[in-house]
Amino acid sequence: MTKRNILITGGASGIGFGIAEHLAQQGHHVVLADLNLQAASAASEKLTSRRLSAASIALDVSNAEQVRQTAENLSATPIDILINNAGIQHVSRLESFPADKWQQLINVMLVGPALLTQAFLPGMRERNFGRIINVGSIHSVIASPYKSAYVAAKHGLLGFAKTVALETGDCDVTINTLCPAYVKTPLVEQQIKAQAEENGISEEDVVNKIMLEPMPKKAFISIEELAATASFLISNNARNITGQTMILDGGWTAR
Repeated sequence: MTKRNILITGGASGIGFGIAEHLAQQGHHVVLADLNLQAASAASEKLTSRRLSAASIALDVSNAEQVRQTAENLSATPIDILINNAGIQHVSRLESFPADKWQQLINVMLVGPALLTQAFLPGMRERNFGRIINVGSIHSVIASPYKSAYVAAKHGLLGFAKTVALETGDCDVTINTLCPAYVKTPLVEQQIKAQAEENGISEEDVVNKIMLEPMPKKAFISIEELAATASFLISNNARNITGQTMILDGGWTAR
């Protein structure tokens, strides 16, 4: 397998770190970008201590100047694969949803991927190779109450990917969106607590009656499943898969 340079946002923990670890084990060089540099550095050190190739950088994906500067700083390590994973959540009825928080979610999960793609796409096009993977969500294709900003941002990723897929049809660059149902990460753990408070039910009922109830398989999606899917999407065997929505939902949307 050709060794690739991979930039993963939100790479310090959860899905981002899980995908980074999997791809580093395959021999790729991973750059973990995170708002929290200390956390990103600790995560990359976990990988380098196992003789895997990794580095860390601080990055606010919603800051256009930081994104531009990051692309410039990484010019000596040309990024072949961009994984837009950084995400945040806020659970609230729309009537009480803080306007600045709504904007923040859109900036991080929709504007951020657009800025990063814009920054790294020219290099991919020049080298005639690039893979862009957006980490979306089951909420890219369905909706849930109290998550208006998150659902709007994740839905937006699908339209964004389709547009970029059309614009990159002339070169070996693809863009796809991973859409998992609930993955047991710190972000989801926070959602469980918030949903319990918003709905007036126990955290156990949130898991069983809200999160897993629509899934015929009744199981959280594993990070390993997501990482293996990402690994396939960056391979040559997936060079004609672009603009697609890769749904890992235990049968949720088959209903």
